[in-house]
Amino acid sequence: MQTIESDVSPSKEEKQHPGLKMALEIGPLLVFFFGNLRGEWLVEKFPALSAIGGPLLVATALFMVATVISLVISKIVFKHLPVMPFVSGVVVLIFGSLSIWLQDETFIKMKPTIVNTLFGVVLLGGMLFGKSLLGYVFNAAFQLDSEGWKKLTLRWGVFFLFLALLNEVVWRNFSDAFWVNFKVWGTMPITIAFTLAQMPLIMRHTVQPQGEAEK
Repeated sequence: MQTIESDVSPSKEEKQHPGLKMALEIGPLLVFFFGNLRGEWLVEKFPALSAIGGPLLVATALFMVATVISLVISKIVFKHLPVMPFVSGVVVLIFGSLSIWLQDETFIKMKPTIVNTLFGVVLLGGMLFGKSLLGYVFNAAFQLDSEGWKKLTLRWGVFFLFLALLNEVVWRNFSDAFWVNFKVWGTMPITIAFTLAQMPLIMRHTVQPQGEAEK
C-alpha cells in the first residue's frame, strides 16, 4: 500500500471527491486564520490555551492539530498522503513545535519560506535530471504530455521561489496580523491567479486517458 503519491494518474477516490481534497488542503489555513483572529476569545473560553502563548502561537497549535486531522482523513479516504500537504504538514509540525516550545513566532513565520523554497528547488532540480515532478502534485487535476509537464514544472518551480521571497518580505516588514491575513487571503488568490494563467498551456498539452482515447 502506498503512503505517498507515486503515480501521476488520479486515483478513483480523488476523482470521486475532488472537493474534499481541496477542503482538506485549505481547511488548516482557515483554522490558522480563525485562531489568530479570535485567539484572545479562545483563551477566555478555554483558559488552558494561555499556556501556549499569544494569539499567533494559539493559532499555530490549532494549525498543527488541523493539519494532522487533514492528513489522517486524506489517508483514510484517498488511501495515501498527497505530496504537498504531507511535506507542508511535516514542516508545520516541526516549526510549529519550535515556535511554541521556544515562544518564538519566527519559526512559524518562516514555514512558508521553507516549504515554498523546498518545492521550488525540488521541481527545478528534478528538471536537471530530466524529471517533471509536478505530475506527482497535480495528478488528480491534469493529464498532460511530456512537454506540457516540463513547461508547467519550470513555471511552478519559479513561482514557488517567488512565494518564498514574498513571504520573507511580508513577515519581516509588516505586522503579525497583516502577515496572517496575507498568508490566507493574499497567497491563495495569487496562487489561483497564477494557476488560471497556466490554463492555455494546460489546454494545449492535455492528453486523453488511455481508456477514453480508445472509445
